[in-house]
Amino acid sequence: MTGNEAISRIHTVSWQGSKPGLERVQVLLSLLGHPEDRLKFIHIAGTNGKGSTAAMLAAVLRQAGFRTGLFTSPYLQRFHERMQIDEIPISDAELGAVTEIAAPLAEGMADPPTEFEMMTGVALQWFADRRCDIVVLETGLGGRLDATNIIPAPEVCVLTAIGLDHTAILGDSLPLIAREKAGIIKPNTPVVLYEAPPSVERVVAEVCGEKGCPLTVARFSSLRVHRDDLRGQTFDYGPWKDLHLSLLGSHQRRNAAVVLETISQLRKKGWSIPESALRNGLSMARWPGRFEILGSSPVFIADGGHNPQCAEALFDNLTSYFPRAPIHFLLGVLSDKDWHTVMDVVAPLGSRFVTVTPNNPRALPAQTLGTYLERFGRPVTVCASVEEGLRTILAGAGPETVICSFGSLFLTGEVRTLMTEKPPRL
Repeated sequence: MTGNEAISRIHTVSWQGSKPGLERVQVLLSLLGHPEDRLKFIHIAGTNGKGSTAAMLAAVLRQAGFRTGLFTSPYLQRFHERMQIDEIPISDAELGAVTEIAAPLAEGMADPPTEFEMMTGVALQWFADRRCDIVVLETGLGGRLDATNIIPAPEVCVLTAIGLDHTAILGDSLPLIAREKAGIIKPNTPVVLYEAPPSVERVVAEVCGEKGCPLTVARFSSLRVHRDDLRGQTFDYGPWKDLHLSLLGSHQRRNAAVVLETISQLRKKGWSIPESALRNGLSMARWPGRFEILGSSPVFIADGGHNPQCAEALFDNLTSYFPRAPIHFLLGVLSDKDWHTVMDVVAPLGSRFVTVTPNNPRALPAQTLGTYLERFGRPVTVCASVEEGLRTILAGAGPETVICSFGSLFLTGEVRTLMTEKPPRL
């Protein structure tokens, strides 16, 4: 089976969709011989920052000499990005080989798995076959009923920033969402939490108390910034001094604090992670599509944020790094997100808007978004495709302009492909 055939098989309609519950993935993993039992994990749930935190942790563990698996979602440009070992995505041949084993087993189930459950099974089988020392495992949605929650007790449970997103599924309040995310917590397992509102911290502390888990909260008052510019940032956190982070934005420093607390817990459990590995891993960590600079003249930023918390982080970053520059936005969103609030946060910074429709069935039409943005009193151009939108935004930018592509990871993936593989002709 080729890589493309494997992807088509995983996407097949027989297990398309999303259904809560762990029964199907439990059956699939049983049929595969329980590959999860041959692995050790760091399990990560949260609303924002999961991917960045996972990337930093994986980079540190790689630098420490561990064969490190990384499982994330969604992908930006290529399906294979979802599962990586030592920063190398699964190959076509390996994806085909594992799927060729897993797909017939899944198709023979009385209640076939969902697409994400199938992908989780394939990834865990691959990580086990390749004998990973540890896997950094990101949940897909929520935590309690997420397919990844089928794993045994991990080395550490990590909860990143928790906010309002997927409210129809997870609940319409922070405590309700926090309880769903805290569903990944397993008995007697260390838990690290991104500093949160008291209502969230109370829920997590309660779950930890019920399950006998030590809780560490990354307290951001311990952060001290020395330098923060487009070259990266240097900061202290508690006993750690002069750490360098290539990822940009104050929110990434906070995510790094969570990483540092997680590494502390791993060390307590006997994992040998020298100071050099921690420092080199943080400095070398990359996470594409998150306030990522794709061009310098003009400055072109791609950010895959899609909820109000992401919009607030983007607002802070743009006003911090570019306090006087005109901002031109290339915008595309999904209709089932809280896009009105997202636009209300970032649009006041814009001096020009170009709207597009991301390549996704749930995408909001560019015209609808453009009509909404007219209320901000700046020029709005509606484009028929992302490529046309990219040409348009670049054609209208001067050397002092900052271009920011924002609103959806699906848009960001298309923009990265166009910018890196098929630069638009003006």
